[in-house]
Amino acid sequence: MTDNEKLLARFYTAFANANPDEMCACYHPDIKFSDPVFNSLKGQEVCQMWTMLLKKSKGNIKIHYSEVKANQFIGSAKWIANYQFSKTKRMVTNTIYAQFQFKDGLIIKHTDNFDIWKWSKQAFGLKGFLFGWTGFMQKKIQEQAMISFKKHQQAN
Repeated sequence: MTDNEKLLARFYTAFANANPDEMCACYHPDIKFSDPVFNSLKGQEVCQMWTMLLKKSKGNIKIHYSEVKANQFIGSAKWIANYQFSKTKRMVTNTIYAQFQFKDGLIIKHTDNFDIWKWSKQAFGLKGFLFGWTGFMQKKIQEQAMISFKKHQQAN
């Protein structure tokens, strides 16, 4: 196992243990994060996002990771999150494919990819099935996530 594979295992173990501080210790101070919901977060925003998401899950999120691969510069992993979506109380199983870049022994870039339509069908039911594939609803999901994120930032 390479050092960066160990770093990714440390990150996902911390995630599975709902420990955002340990997750953030794996990140470079100049971290850049993106996924289909949070398009572009940087630095402390990334740590604040994980803290918010774990707080909203109230300890009811299950994280399973696999397929961890990394060399000196890049890495990847597959992870699955099982949780209750806080807004609708619906159960979600989200399969995510992550890509990483490393600098100074830490993660400097983290990109998560998942099927937002599949996610929205689970999170919103019929509404997600009918409209989750549209750019309009995907933009609404992103906007609502950022509103929630800004509220979290202000409260903490």
